[in-house]
Order: sequence, then structure tokens, then C-alpha cells
Amino acid sequence: MGVIGYMVNTVFGAMFAKGNESLSEGLLYPHESETREVKKLDGMWNFVRSDSSNPSQGLREKWFSDDLSKFRPTVPMPVPSSYNDVTEDAALRDHVGTVWYDRKFFVPKSWGSPDQRVFVRFGSVPDQRVFVRFGSVHYDAIVWINGHQVVKHEIGHLPFEADISNELKYGAENRITVLCDNVLLQVTVPQGKVQNQPADGGVELVQTYTFDFFNYAGIHRSVMLYTVPRVYIREVVVDANLVNDEGHIYYTVQSNLNNSTNDLQATVKIFDKNGTVVGLDSVSGSNLKGVVIVKDVKPWWPYLMHEEPGYLYTAEVTLEGKSNEASEPVVAEIYDVYRLKVGVRTLEWNSTQLLINGKPVYFRGFGRHEDSDIRGKGLDYPLLTKDFNLLKWMGANAYRTSHYPYSEESMQFADEHGIMIIDECPSVDTENYSQILLEKHKSSIEQLIHRDRNHPSVVMWSIANEPRTGLYAADAYFEAVADYTRQLDPSRPVTAAIAVGVKDDKAAKHLDIISFNRYNGWYSNAGRLNMITNHVIEEAQSWHDKHQKPVLMSEYGADTMEGLHMLPAYIWSEDYQSQVFSRHFRAFDSLRSQNFFIGEFVWNFADFKTAQTYTRVGGNKKGVFTRNRQPKAAAYLLRQRYHTLAEELDKSTLPSDLFIYTAESSKTSEAKGEL
Repeated sequence: MGVIGYMVNTVFGAMFAKGNESLSEGLLYPHESETREVKKLDGMWNFVRSDSSNPSQGLREKWFSDDLSKFRPTVPMPVPSSYNDVTEDAALRDHVGTVWYDRKFFVPKSWGSPDQRVFVRFGSVPDQRVFVRFGSVHYDAIVWINGHQVVKHEIGHLPFEADISNELKYGAENRITVLCDNVLLQVTVPQGKVQNQPADGGVELVQTYTFDFFNYAGIHRSVMLYTVPRVYIREVVVDANLVNDEGHIYYTVQSNLNNSTNDLQATVKIFDKNGTVVGLDSVSGSNLKGVVIVKDVKPWWPYLMHEEPGYLYTAEVTLEGKSNEASEPVVAEIYDVYRLKVGVRTLEWNSTQLLINGKPVYFRGFGRHEDSDIRGKGLDYPLLTKDFNLLKWMGANAYRTSHYPYSEESMQFADEHGIMIIDECPSVDTENYSQILLEKHKSSIEQLIHRDRNHPSVVMWSIANEPRTGLYAADAYFEAVADYTRQLDPSRPVTAAIAVGVKDDKAAKHLDIISFNRYNGWYSNAGRLNMITNHVIEEAQSWHDKHQKPVLMSEYGADTMEGLHMLPAYIWSEDYQSQVFSRHFRAFDSLRSQNFFIGEFVWNFADFKTAQTYTRVGGNKKGVFTRNRQPKAAAYLLRQRYHTLAEELDKSTLPSDLFIYTAESSKTSEAKGEL
């Protein structure tokens, strides 16, 4: 049996170790500057869905060649948002296949005007460039400008862009058309299956998937137009480290000329929060790399680990050149300016700990979803602000982007608030391993790291959630994914949320930190509160004993109907959820004393929508908050725990309203004459 297993892994190893990975380019988040302009195309778009039985009709009939309304009646659709819950049409909510969007927009005449100074010096460089950038379209997208295809992208939740300079009418009206396909197959990330099933009046295309959240689709995040000069900053990579009381900010700058000329210079200035320059460095030539030293640096700390968490500097990157005209003096000429936030911190890990700035971290966190009523997974700033306010109110210091990359705006919020992120790619319930799937899985990892590598809040890469790691092929497959992740970014540990038991799992040995999901008292031994604590302790200990790596619990919890109370506690009641948490807390406190257990993540932050099934009443109800962000009883219990842990481990100050009544508060009130 051992020989057969070895042969199987040798074959899969040879297959999975190879692949032609393509690397992302550009995709800097659009920020305005002296040299760049940004215009959002968010708002109301025209929308139409294809017939499920004929998803390619729009392509065959070239709906992109004119206004969509010329081909079919359209309805207004807000962007960004998921389209599923905006109307009262069940067929649209459950639609499988393609939908189409379009809208008109104007481009200023000035965006197309040439700058002869740059054109003369770099004769082959085109005029000022205009890009269109999508934060996310789920799952597959094709984009046309004025009837001309400009970009195609697969894998939702990740950004893509295209240079549309030559397709635009400057000082005139333009049309953008988007085709979105939400179909998931066994070779998409995440996976799914589509089948024709008999229905009243004919046959219906039905999408199925094993993951437990609704397959929302549409243009989920902002659509932006932005300009760049002819010679512009294409890439900026920063790697900031803490060395005693100094910040060492290593940077790499790449221009659209691919640094093929020596006649370029990059200057990087570091500003503190007061706008004072605290560091400066310049490099020139074809290799624009350097380091800025910041004295008496303020490190980036997680929330409640320091009195000033989430401290961010601003890096101002300027791309310059020098005149080669013999008749002119040599003067610096600014081509492009780009600014980004930078946090300075160290990140280390060993067999028992993860450390930030040399201090061990204990994660107090959540699994979450980008999910809310009506807008689905659409970006919404009020909701994003509310969620981060609630995270801090709870005393949480981390969350996992379960089970896909969240918006870039949410990553910026995390940087600013000091919330640590376990950044997860869209691979959920991975099975039926194949070379095609591996290449797309690697692509999702590469795009994620390319997008989020500069965020100090990102402290771990998660390469999958609950993959079927008991299968033979999982060994070589996840070895390939984990190795590729480290190749792209060796500065952060690699993890995956594992649901398979310790004895059967074949992937954990390839990880740096072990994360495991387990629902004792719910999916296992439902209603048995006395079968939780020891099981959690024993499993966590087993993971560490086998792999000698830090361990955290990435999911635990229980579904709860808000307002349902039963004494003694009974499943689905708020009382039962609180009891489940309490039994886990006992296990976590025991495990913390053994010095290898580094975190606890409740599933879930808030209730969320799922596919229709008799096991779900309006969706998954494991949130400590309802879907509209109101607390259940367990939220108050968890808040007390998280803040108390912060006080114990990080010496933070407890909120004055953490405990409604204590003997000490009673004495204080009595002394003040309040009683």
C-alpha cells in the first residue's frame, strides 16, 4: 500500500509541479495626483440577462456593437452591486449564465492632448494613456469600448484593467459594454457544476456548488477610468522592516518603459501623519531599487497591541528624467507621481509562534463574508465603515477574508485600523484536482499577492478553505500551490483552513501555520455541550504534535435564530450559541498555556445568504451579528472575552461599558451619589 501511495504521488507530483504561470502587471490602485486623474463610472447602468438556454446569443448577435436597448429591453442596475437581489424577479436571483451591462460616458478633450516634450524624447512612447479598471466582476468578464473588445478576465473578486487610449472618443460620448458570466465548473476557482434538469414547461440550467454561501454575481466593485502620463509608474513594491528604532523601507519602481532606459530617476519621500518628510532616497538607471531609512520610526501595530495601532506613513514616488538637449541645462523633469500608504513592521514565525515587531501575536478574530441585504457582495462604504466599527467594538484584531479576496478598499481600512488579515484566495472545497485547475489556482494566488503585497495588515496567505485534502492528489497539488505562494512572497507564512481530520489530511505538512475548522456541538454531536472542550484540545494538540507548527482554530460556531431563547440551552437558540462559545473558550485557555496555540476565529461575524436548502433558514445564521449588523447575545459574551484577552496579553485598557454592572462600579456610583 505504501508503494502504491508513493507511485501515485510521484505521478501527481510530476504533473502538478509544472505550469506556465503568467504574472500580473500594473494594477496600482487609482489615486489622483499631480500627474493622474481618476473618474468613477459607478452609478446606474443598463442591464439585460441572456436566456439561460442560450447564453451565447449576445455574442453571436454582437450586442456589444450598439446600445443594449437596441437588442433587448433593459432595466436599470446599480454598479457596484450584485444583480441577484435588486429586482423582485426570482429568475434573475437564480440566473445561471451570462448577463450584459452598458452605459455611456464622456471623456474630457484634455485627456487626449499630446505633450510634445515627452514625445520628442521618447519617440516610440504614445500619448497620455487612459485605463479602465474593474475592482471585481464575478465570475468571468469581457469588456468592450465603443464596440471594440479591450479585455477579458476570469476569477471574480480580483481587479483587472486595460489601456483603452486608442478606443476612446475624446471630448465626446463613449459606450462601455460588459459581459458577465457566473457559471462555475470543475475547472474554475471556486468550483461548481452545471446541469440541465427537467422543469415545468421544459429544461432548466441549474448551478450547484458545495460551498456554503450564495454565488452572487455582477460588477461587485467600482469601475474607474484613470489617466497616466506617457512615461509613468507601472509598479511599486515596498517591503518595510523594523530595525531597532529605524524603519527600513525597501522599494522597487518600474516604469511602463520596463526600465529599458538609463535616463530615468525615481525619488521616494516618506511623510509621517503630520505631513513632515522623515525619509528620502533617489535612484537612477535601469534598476530603480533602493531603501529609505526612517529614524525613530513608529511601527505598524495591530489593534489593542499598542496605544497607536495602524500607524501609516505616506510614500510619495516620483518618476523623473533629465534633459539630453545639448542646448539646454540638465534639469529634472517630473513625469509621474504616485502615493501609497506604508506600514513599518516585522513579521516572523517559528514552530510555536507568529510575532509582529518581535512580540507574539494571539489572534482574536472572525471569519467574515462580503454580504449584505439587497447589494449582495457589492462594495458599500457605509457598511464597510460599520463593520470595522463593530470589529473594534468587539475587541477583535483580525479576520480571514473567507473565502475570496475582499475589496481593496477593505484592505485599506484594515491597514488604517490595525486589523490583521489572513488573506484567502477564492479556492473553496477544492476537489477533482487537475492541471487546469492548478494553473487557475496559482493564477488566483498570484493575482492576490500582486494586489495585496504592499498592505501591512496582511500577515498570512491562505491558499484554500476546506479543500478535500484526504485525497491522494492533494499532497502534490498543495505542495505545488504552497511552494508557488512562497516563491511569490517568502515574507509571510502560508496557511489553509483544513476540515479533514489530522490522520487523513495530506496538505498540512506543506503549510507554515495550521488552521483547522471544526464544529463540535453543531455538525458533530449536535446539542452536546459536554462534547466540545476536550475534543478541541485534543485535535489542536494532535495537529501540533504531528507537524510542529503553530496552530489556530479558523472556524467554530453554531447557527442561531435571533430572539430565540430556551433554558436549558437548545440548538438554534441564542443561549446555545453562547454556551458553545463558552465551552470553546475553556479549550482555548487550556491550549494557550501550551504555547503553540495562536488564535481563535468565530464563524461568523454576521449572518449571510446561502443557496436555498432546507438546512438554512434565510441563509447561514452563525453570525454573532444579524445580517443587518445587530448583536445577538453571544456578541456581548465574545466582546468581553476579546477585550479581556487584550488586557491580559497586550496590557490594553478595558472599555468602560464592557461589564454593565460590577461590585466596583456600584461602589463608584454610590460614592458619586448616583444610587
